[in-house]
Amino acid sequence: MKKNYGLWITLGVIALLILFLIGSYNGLVGKRNAAQAAWADVETQYQRRMDLVPNLVSTVKGYAAHEEELFTKITELRSQWQSASAAGDTQGAIAAAQGTDSALARLLVVAENYPDLKASTNFLALQDELAGTENRVAVARTRYNDAVKAYNTAIQTFPRNILAGLFGFKPEAFFQAASGAETVPSVSFE
Repeated sequence: MKKNYGLWITLGVIALLILFLIGSYNGLVGKRNAAQAAWADVETQYQRRMDLVPNLVSTVKGYAAHEEELFTKITELRSQWQSASAAGDTQGAIAAAQGTDSALARLLVVAENYPDLKASTNFLALQDELAGTENRVAVARTRYNDAVKAYNTAIQTFPRNILAGLFGFKPEAFFQAASGAETVPSVSFE
């Protein structure tokens, strides 16, 4: 009789262990997928911004023809982002997006120096649309970083870290502001 209790207890412990492993694995998959979905939301907002950029550039271009270097840089960064995004290169997309942040800030500073441009209905509409998009980008980045934090914490805490290592779960990269992003770009017309 005692052997039967021991067998049932052993089977119960094994069953609980299996249920824990299944639940942990599924939880890690869910968190990884949430982080990937959050990155997709960031990409959606960046695509929205990238779609607005050519219109904004062409509107400003007529007023500030001597800023050709800035226009070229924005176009290059837009291409870099699209290439990285298409390739699934999250780090490359983040780098291109950070460069675009800086270039767009500089573009808007250039626009401030042209009163006729600032009064243009097209420019004002584009500027409002871009401002709304930038807010959406900020929210999407925050949600992405929250999802990455939850996922990374899950794969790095005991005992899930053992399971994560066995099944190849790797940490995701946080979206971080580029160094120097806190300073306002300067524009010189010399």
